[in-house]
Amino acid sequence: MSGETSAGASRRRTTNRARTLLAAALLGASSLQAAWAQPYPPALAQAGVRDFNIAGQSLADGLIEFARQSGLQVSAETGVVGNVRTAGVRGRMTPDQALAALLSGTGLAYRLSGTMVVVENARTSPSDALQLDPVRVQGYPVPAQAMIDNLPPPYAGGQVATGGQLGLLGNRDVMNTPFNQTNYTAQKAQDQQAKTVRDVLVDDPSVRFFVPDASTGADTMFIRGFMVQNASTTYGGLYGMLPSATIMAELAERIEVLKGPSAMLNGMPPQNSIGGTVNVVPKRAPDTDLTQLTASYVSGAQFGGHADVARRFGNDKQFGVRFNGAFKAGQTDVEWNSDQRALAVLGLDFRGEHVRLAADLGYQSQYIGGMIPYLGVADNVPMPWAPDARKNQGQPWGYHSDKDLFGVFRAEIDLTERVTAYASFGAHDYRDQQLNAGTAITVADVNGNATSTPLNFSAYNTILAGQAGVRGLVDTGPIGHELSVIATTYERTIGNGLASLPAVSTNIYSPNVIAPLNMATPAAAKVSTATFWTLGVADTLSAADKRIQLTVGARLQQVTTANFNRTTGVRTSNYDQGALSPSVALVFKPVENVTIYGNWIQGLQEGSIVGSQFANAGEIFPPYKSNQYEAGIKADWGKFTTTFSAFQISQPSILTNVTANTQFLGGEQRNQGLEFNVFGEPLQGVRLLGGMMLLSGVLTKTQGGLTDGWIAPFAPAVNLNLAGEWDLPFVPGLTLNGRVIYTSSQYIDTTWPRRSLADWTRFDVGVRYAFDNPGAKGQLLIARFNVENLLDADYWAGGNGTTTLTLGAPRTFRVSLTANF
Repeated sequence: MSGETSAGASRRRTTNRARTLLAAALLGASSLQAAWAQPYPPALAQAGVRDFNIAGQSLADGLIEFARQSGLQVSAETGVVGNVRTAGVRGRMTPDQALAALLSGTGLAYRLSGTMVVVENARTSPSDALQLDPVRVQGYPVPAQAMIDNLPPPYAGGQVATGGQLGLLGNRDVMNTPFNQTNYTAQKAQDQQAKTVRDVLVDDPSVRFFVPDASTGADTMFIRGFMVQNASTTYGGLYGMLPSATIMAELAERIEVLKGPSAMLNGMPPQNSIGGTVNVVPKRAPDTDLTQLTASYVSGAQFGGHADVARRFGNDKQFGVRFNGAFKAGQTDVEWNSDQRALAVLGLDFRGEHVRLAADLGYQSQYIGGMIPYLGVADNVPMPWAPDARKNQGQPWGYHSDKDLFGVFRAEIDLTERVTAYASFGAHDYRDQQLNAGTAITVADVNGNATSTPLNFSAYNTILAGQAGVRGLVDTGPIGHELSVIATTYERTIGNGLASLPAVSTNIYSPNVIAPLNMATPAAAKVSTATFWTLGVADTLSAADKRIQLTVGARLQQVTTANFNRTTGVRTSNYDQGALSPSVALVFKPVENVTIYGNWIQGLQEGSIVGSQFANAGEIFPPYKSNQYEAGIKADWGKFTTTFSAFQISQPSILTNVTANTQFLGGEQRNQGLEFNVFGEPLQGVRLLGGMMLLSGVLTKTQGGLTDGWIAPFAPAVNLNLAGEWDLPFVPGLTLNGRVIYTSSQYIDTTWPRRSLADWTRFDVGVRYAFDNPGAKGQLLIARFNVENLLDADYWAGGNGTTTLTLGAPRTFRVSLTANF
């Protein structure tokens, strides 16, 4: 085994021999001198206090993580560490304290050989080896219940993390999480050359997205067969703070996807998403200086650059600054379509002995020329063949312009070593303007003839959000408690203006170009406001050394909304309802590396007000409650984890009693599924990521029972994703990668005869090469080349209705060169 910086992961795997070299920066030792009663090696005598976060795992992986977080070369014979495991270490301490905790009780010792720390058997080690008796680490580390400066470490292979955020519950290790959650790392996003946060989820079989890049729509996706809006993505747990249309991947340290509804954990999402929650963890300055520059190229002619620079200041490096700036622009592979994106995010943090502060200030802009519209099919028209994805169904003069300005401030204070209070507040301003030949191009016959309605649109969103709470650890006899209390608020104002012209004709197989439209941009006026506030409480009870964990909790949600006439400003309707969402979840570990779990949790969607055309006009429905039942098993095989889960989600909907001319809450769609997930490094230098979802989405309660038992639209029965990487042992630093994505056919409507999208398969391949940077000794240059949709297949990727169908992207090449200094 070996360890070094994540950028050098490829090379360290290929150079492993009988010994393991771990690259890192060792900070110093002082507190163990009396315990060992002998002088420190010179390299350790210069060390200082820093933060360690190493989960319980095999000692081999623990030493790799220790090296990465500290900085000195570490060597250990594979026969010495063998199958030894470590309980891990977490907190703010000196490296000798961290190493002592890692090796405590293992019978191993360490000594300094030149500038390298050598870990070996205490019984056979030379006389100068430091014997590591059981040691209680002193000092005041970052407590387990804290969130700031407490990022769960990467799992073997570096593509996913060992844990992630669970809203109200805080950080949880994957094996202590009673849900199906995958936490993707910034390294995975960078190696994939992901353009957006949504792109990073490409290897998740529970996720499908249908809105293409550089199109008229936001980065919407389906999770477990239910639509999840991009605006429902959280930023370190706060809704509404990230860019509304698309989120550039360069701002994220982690992209965490929690499958299924999560009202108790995260509150009601602002856009009624129940399929899952995506959380983005912001980047923070690491202990070592970071200067990384990336140049990139994407076909047809998109050029870009990314700078990631971080420094820490102060005697104990308590002040951190990290800047991420990116700019990409140029023509895409789709006719007439260009995409320009810019990002600037400044991350600041302070870590004191009992107080931690953080702020993230960001700006993102995007300009799309010749944007790609949705496609659609009129009633009673057979489903057409997918047209050439390189042909733009829109117009060369169409455009879409977005600007997002956002900022979030966070604070934590440790009231005691086991109790932490926290608060965060954020603001987000979003501006949008579009001119297009039609949001949707609707096919009118089997020959592909279609019509569209030109539209000029402007909009703004202003959002304020905040939360405050307390997390604490309490023991009552043999029962441990992890208590959490939270209060949140979310306020949103939406304004828009639109103008349209008579429909124009085109053809999806041979699009017509029309003259640019002379349409004045309408002013955006307020059309709606919304205020959400919640109060949540949860307790995780644990026993038998956390082998049994029971989580119970509930969240009270109040929703207040109002709609306004765009022209007069007069309020046309208002809504004020609340709901209580309880939840229960169980974790049972029959053996150390196996977790069996189950949960019942609800999702919330804003209710509706019955319209004036019905006999019960004005009736207000409370928020709709979706119920999820889930059970699963996870097995951590050391460097490779497998998970299996079975779930059922029931989503209610509104039906109409035609005889009485009334509306009532009586409809239901029920999605049942099986999920298989794998991640990690099953063999040295071989990494796997992906899985399969089998889905049965059924309409169980429908209008008059006419379609009861029908398969729900846009609920493919099989999703398969499998990605792999292989570090070539005969070419140090060279890594090959590939991916296959399969989606089975899916219905698009509930008319007879039913129409469907054909199944599709996509193949991606790539190569990565890491080598010495001649301009910076000890640093690396990393070249990446990826091809998406290798066979250049044309296919219907998905949709959300007969007028919102989209095509898969054509074959796309991505090239980048990253330099570390």
